[in-house]
Amino acid sequence: MEHIAALLFVVGCSSTMADCRELEVPVSVFETAQACVAERPFALGALQGQAPRIIGKCLAVDPALEDDYDRIVWNVRPDGTLAASLEVSGMLVASNGGRSEKDYVRQQ
Repeated sequence: MEHIAALLFVVGCSSTMADCRELEVPVSVFETAQACVAERPFALGALQGQAPRIIGKCLAVDPALEDDYDRIVWNVRPDGTLAASLEVSGMLVASNGGRSEKDYVRQQ
C-alpha cells in the first residue's frame, strides 16, 4: 500500500479575495512532499480561468493519521496567503444494525 506524504489543496478566489472556494485538481495526493511542490505550479496553471485568483498549498500528511483525516480547515488571509491544514474531527458515528425500521407511517 502506498502512503500519502502530501496533499495539494487549491482554492479559487474573486479578484478582491472576498469570495473563495475549493477547486479540484487532477492529481491531489503525492508520495513525497517534493513531488507535490514540483506539481503545484502545473496544477495552478491548468486551473487558470476558473477564478480570478488561484492559490495552492501542499499539506503534509501524517502517515499515522492518513486514514483518519476527515476535513481540511482553511482560510485565505487578507494578504492573499492560504492557511490550511488537515484535521481529524474526532466525531464518532454509531449505528444499530439490528434495529428494524418502519417503511411507512400510520395515523389513526
